[in-house]
Amino acid sequence: MLKTVYGTQGMMVAPHHLAAQAGRDVLREGGNAVEAMVAAAATIAVVYPHMNSIGGDGFWLIHEPGKDPVAIDACGRSAANATPAFYAGLDAIPSRGPTAALTCAGTIGGWAEALKLSSSWGRALPLARLLENAIGHARAGIVVTESQSALTAAKLDQLHDQPGFADTFLPDGAVPAAGSILKQPTLAATLEQLVKAGLDDFYRGDLAHAMADELQRLGSPLCASDLSAYSASQVTPLQVEVRGAKIFNLPPPTQGLASLMILGIFDKLGITNADGFDHIHGLIESTKRAFRVRDRHVTDPGRLKADPQSFLTQTVLAELAAEIDPARALPWPDPASPGDTIWMGCIDSEGRAVSFIQSIYWEFGSGIVLKDTGVNWQNRGISFSLDPNALQALEPGRKPFHTLNPALARFDDGRVMSYGTMGGEGQPQTQAAVFSRYAMFGEPLQQAVTAPRWLLGRTWGDTSTTLKLENRFDPQLVRQLRDAGHAVELLDDAFSDTMGHAGALVLRPDGVMEGAADPRSDGCVTAL
Repeated sequence: MLKTVYGTQGMMVAPHHLAAQAGRDVLREGGNAVEAMVAAAATIAVVYPHMNSIGGDGFWLIHEPGKDPVAIDACGRSAANATPAFYAGLDAIPSRGPTAALTCAGTIGGWAEALKLSSSWGRALPLARLLENAIGHARAGIVVTESQSALTAAKLDQLHDQPGFADTFLPDGAVPAAGSILKQPTLAATLEQLVKAGLDDFYRGDLAHAMADELQRLGSPLCASDLSAYSASQVTPLQVEVRGAKIFNLPPPTQGLASLMILGIFDKLGITNADGFDHIHGLIESTKRAFRVRDRHVTDPGRLKADPQSFLTQTVLAELAAEIDPARALPWPDPASPGDTIWMGCIDSEGRAVSFIQSIYWEFGSGIVLKDTGVNWQNRGISFSLDPNALQALEPGRKPFHTLNPALARFDDGRVMSYGTMGGEGQPQTQAAVFSRYAMFGEPLQQAVTAPRWLLGRTWGDTSTTLKLENRFDPQLVRQLRDAGHAVELLDDAFSDTMGHAGALVLRPDGVMEGAADPRSDGCVTAL
């Protein structure tokens, strides 16, 4: 049984232990929470390649004591050549291959923006130190995890013919076995180039030109001008007040609005006990209301028809809560989307906290790996529609809809909580489960993460929109949910990857830090 981890001088949580250790080591050397997160982000892009890459996007929430949190949007826009005409004759954007690589990769720009923000905090560690672990692992080789091996095998028919994929991720032409070693020397050289030339080289230097040339040769709509035009930006986070706390998340194009709405609606139901029918049913029904708002309104920030914060007023949340039948489920045929992501959290000795998420969307993204740089490019742009009347209609220079949404909460009693998860459609639901169990019902932090979870809809490539439950739920509760009209699907696993890999850190007013990692992942909490 995992138990909550405690520390006082710094804490890091990640879904891979080497990333958590990389962040902890930077904290130990006097680095701040942002620097530790960059080190962890670079490391996990190497050691967990099926989940994320430097060819993807990222989002940050950064807390400094006494200040409002800062959000960083590191989402890449669609290429100037990414028009409906480019995809003429197709009903949808292909999910894999060069034409699926139609948006700029924003995560490196997010690292740069975050480091620029933290540079005012005092002595800065050199970039060479922050990328040291990632470079070392890429050169020496990573030990393939069970999830990497299993997902490579499961998606092999979609991936093995994509440019560069087999050369990078299928050593000797076969799916790598769990426990085997996989080297990525070309990616190591790219990270070394970033150290030498600076992070901006990814967008406006030699790396940018190399990547753009290859993308063009392969048939992607992306070109050098798309990369050179990119920069991450600081944005104002959305926020909602619930009993005893204020919660923050990212604005569109992320689904952060849905994550906040679920907890805001649920808070209005007045439920007082955890993990019974009222708790689970209440959160599921709150999810349905929040997702319907999300699916009607969340899109590129330039396309918004309403202020997202307007859906987080106490009046609107109360109205939506009043629609919920405490005994019956609202029918739920609405579709969902898969996604593959990592979330990580960090707190440093000065009480600064980071909630961070990085993704290439589907497992291995577009599937293409640029042979000259070793960069696996995302397929986030497939969330665009070729229907010109759709909310997510494809146009050049647009930001795609993002499932990514890191969360951070400040409590009335002075606690700060950084939390989040991977898992596409399941991200808002797992956030709600973890936060409600810990913050509303007083469960220990690790118990809140470990406890059985549910998922309404699909993720990890599932096609059904059922209510999926891990098999550790009480059979009586399962019967109650079915009797209430929920289309329950009981999973075979007690700890299922379908539910994502969550984590949480809490800084208490007395300086004690609490940390929880997901037993469903390959990660851990590291502390000083």
